[in-house]
Amino acid sequence: MGIRLYKKPRLEKPDMIVGWPGIGNIGIIAVDTLRGQIQAEEFGEIEPWDFFYPRKVVIKADELEDLEFPNNKFYYKRLEQKDLIFFIGEEQPTDGGGTYAEGEKAYQMANLVLDVAAKFACQRVYTSGAAVSLTHHTLKPRVWAVPNREDLIEEVKRYENTILMSEIEQRGGQGTISGLNGLLPGVAKKRGFEGICLMGEIPDYLSRVPFPYPRASKSVLEVITSILGIRIDLTVLDNMAAQIDNIIENLYEKFPQEIRDRIEQRKFVIQTKPETITEEDEKWIKEHIDELFKKGGGKGDESPL
Repeated sequence: MGIRLYKKPRLEKPDMIVGWPGIGNIGIIAVDTLRGQIQAEEFGEIEPWDFFYPRKVVIKADELEDLEFPNNKFYYKRLEQKDLIFFIGEEQPTDGGGTYAEGEKAYQMANLVLDVAAKFACQRVYTSGAAVSLTHHTLKPRVWAVPNREDLIEEVKRYENTILMSEIEQRGGQGTISGLNGLLPGVAKKRGFEGICLMGEIPDYLSRVPFPYPRASKSVLEVITSILGIRIDLTVLDNMAAQIDNIIENLYEKFPQEIRDRIEQRKFVIQTKPETITEEDEKWIKEHIDELFKKGGGKGDESPL
């Protein structure tokens, strides 16, 4: 288990931006889009075999040739405004077989990522994920932010289209972040790094659908690029969002009218105090979402990703 660096780029106090899969793949789409737009160069990886089972066995000419594991790679880019390091993992390690990172493997992974941050004297680490919210799919997703230091709160409050997670109505100033998107800023705090988690809103009734939510990825990316002073082309996310919006509308039409009526109220109230659907409604959506997707998704099986 360890880190392999193919080269050691000369970087000046870079920030690190980290992405893993999660609900709607909001965070990893945002991070990977930025990486691709600025053409960051791969320079290392975390060896996978102590964290993951192989995805498949590659056989050629009747001989077992290789084992294919999820990638966990580092990239870098020297920019005029700020040098950057990216870490993008294709899967979150878990001891319990769940979807999101937990247990000793997750803690080890977080520390290996931060070992690279320390090696290059990173000052700040950003993670990104999803914020399941009582919002509506036609509204612009906000970004929920959680800094790991008190002195970052005032800075976060200045970010456009961003709200502190602790200020969300009915949360009582508290909340939780599942997986490595929450664990990493916590470990970063213990190791002396600034850390901010930025989470794009996804409506609660879409949190279990089997396709990405690029509207929220775009909101997250707008905040990150604004912080870093970077201008990029977001057309690729706009095009992806247009495709997904059509799938969502087809799916939404299959919801019972009484559920849609309650969800529609969210478009006409302050977003921090939306009308909620009932527990019975939520249970119905969770139990029927796969069936609804098959009926209403049209070409949704052909995901843009």
